[in-house]
Amino acid sequence: MSDFVAALGLVLVIEGLVYGGFPELAKRLATEVHATPEHVLRIAGLAAIAAGVGLVWLVRG
Repeated sequence: MSDFVAALGLVLVIEGLVYGGFPELAKRLATEVHATPEHVLRIAGLAAIAAGVGLVWLVRG
């Protein structure tokens, strides 16, 4: 459980860096995501999940 909480904390740090350090970029990215078709977002999300699982498997395996 502590690994999960640590991972959540890292996600918040990365999100905070984007929004706090580069607010214009965050706005531009949000606009781009809104204009992207759903199937492209779905594929990108699934690819990110696979990459994340693979990375965790390599590090923790």
